[in-house]
Amino acid sequence: MNQGSAIISAVVLAAGIAAGGYFAGDGFLKAKLGDRYVTVKGVSEKDVTADLAVWQIPISASNTSVTAAQAKIDGDLGRIRAFLAKYDITDNEIAIGGPQVQDLLARGYNADRGPNDPRFVVTQALYVQTAKIGSVIKASQAVGDLVKEGVVVEWSTGPAYIFTKLNDVKPAMIAEATREARKAAQQFASDSDSKVGDIRQANQGVFSINARTAGDNTPESSQPEKTVRVVSTIQFYLAD
Repeated sequence: MNQGSAIISAVVLAAGIAAGGYFAGDGFLKAKLGDRYVTVKGVSEKDVTADLAVWQIPISASNTSVTAAQAKIDGDLGRIRAFLAKYDITDNEIAIGGPQVQDLLARGYNADRGPNDPRFVVTQALYVQTAKIGSVIKASQAVGDLVKEGVVVEWSTGPAYIFTKLNDVKPAMIAEATREARKAAQQFASDSDSKVGDIRQANQGVFSINARTAGDNTPESSQPEKTVRVVSTIQFYLAD
């Protein structure tokens, strides 16, 4: 856990403090305990690594015969399986989607077509789902090897790397955010000659998962290394 990266921010005296903990009459009188509190924020951040990779590899083949086009697809799926096996991705981590067939003549794309021009386009996708993050990273970087073998990779956004264990890290991160918020409250209390009491109200905040080293347009899912962050808002009673 990055203790050094925990940030304490925005110490704001709540609107419920009667004129800063005092109210005016003939003189300044101390407010009752419970009328004075402080609202603070505590931040917790934790670096994590994705534990699940999901990768879609769509391929296509075209031919004057739909049977021949599908035969090319079947062969290419075998080539992809062999390619993935080199990176320790096995058949039980692979699923095959159903084929989609496009008849170019039926769709009206028949202008200026010769008798030997491909009529049918078959598209099919292979799906990888595995916990072997390192294997998927290496395989995705070498996908050009499939193209060299004649496999037409239709398109690919690359693998998605997912962190599925957020609930496992939540309790410790909430505890750290609460400690950091209390530190902020104690600093405020010290400056105002007060003491920090019990929690009056707490808002856990929203957990966010971000790419650890990402540019402005880099999707979090494309990066296996991530940072989990939460900002908790907590109110503490102040006592004399």
